[in-house]
Amino acid sequence: MTMFRRSLPVVAPAVLAVLLAACGQPNAPAQATRPTVSDEQMLTAIHTAGEQEKSSIDVNPLRDPGVAALQDAADGDVRVGKYNDAATKLDQALKISPDSPDLLQDRAELAIRLKDYASAEKLAHRSWELGPRLGPLCARNWQTIVEMRQHAGDDAGAASAAKWVSQCHKEGLQRY
Repeated sequence: MTMFRRSLPVVAPAVLAVLLAACGQPNAPAQATRPTVSDEQMLTAIHTAGEQEKSSIDVNPLRDPGVAALQDAADGDVRVGKYNDAATKLDQALKISPDSPDLLQDRAELAIRLKDYASAEKLAHRSWELGPRLGPLCARNWQTIVEMRQHAGDDAGAASAAKWVSQCHKEGLQRY
């Protein structure tokens, strides 16, 4: 017990110094975490935007039979999770019909599945440039851009793109 009393005056200031030093450490700044949205949730939002667009304009161009076969095969690959195979087929279809807005949008959505977000946004924008700029395809184009900008942390860009989604709508004539 006497040894403890003799070492207490020497140890106590050291312990006190360590405790005070620990209290003086600045706390690490709390990082604001963005809610993570899965690729599947992004794709659901994109498809929902297209399905909800009940514009009077819905352009469905005639499809080349070879392109249609590649698109259908790619859809089958996507259903079973063969995204790289689907991408190969859509890329072949785009070689046949490089300015096809629906093909470009399908490829943009597949780029999301492949985690190639930069390409997804570029493809969606190109699809919009070549497309009818109205209707369901337009809504999918802009919702893709919204999702990609949100994913990149560009809230202002996402808000701007969201305004374009609503501009894809064109009211029809009231007929009685």
